Amino acid sequence: MPYKYIGRTHDFRGKSLWEILGNLKNYGVGRIVARNMFERYPEPSYIKILKVETLPNPEKPSIDDLRKVRVWVEKTFRGKTQPKPIVIESVSYKTDYKLIPKDEELNYCKKVAVDNPQILPRTTDFPPIMRELLLQEAKIKGQPLQEVPRLEIVYNKQSMTKQYKIANENENANVEIVCGLGKPIAPRLYENIKL
Repeated sequence: MPYKYIGRTHDFRGKSLWEILGNLKNYGVGRIVARNMFERYPEPSYIKILKVETLPNPEKPSIDDLRKVRVWVEKTFRGKTQPKPIVIESVSYKTDYKLIPKDEELNYCKKVAVDNPQILPRTTDFPPIMRELLLQEAKIKGQPLQEVPRLEIVYNKQSMTKQYKIANENENANVEIVCGLGKPIAPRLYENIKL
């Protein structure tokens, strides 16, 4: 009879932080640990252990509380190291960590330079209906627009990874942001439609 799994699944591969650090001398202070989930990025993502603090056994033990540990780390995400140490506690029970061997630490932690950062545009086209409304409103007011209005784009400036920059007024962007349908999956559905 085949097994039937019930509940949420995950794609974690590895051990929890306590399983790794509890078996190391001095609780692994100074060692490099990587999370498998972040290996999908081309830039290196890892944490360097600075301090480890074990947590007392919980009064009402559950599966998640048994393996938690409080760890102060120097975090590097996608090649950018955060200036201040951070505390990992709530995600330390996840079985997604792996210890980097000492002889491989230098190769694993090498910084990958971004060849050509993305230069994002400052403005884009208005959506079609909004553009038509603006043109009609200008016509009603008696001030026809000489050029098509453009929408200024607001970017998230708090992103941890600054792999892009916003184009200056005299600089050309190498990324284009357009409003539209893009390339349809089934072009036959749009054969007689003027886009």
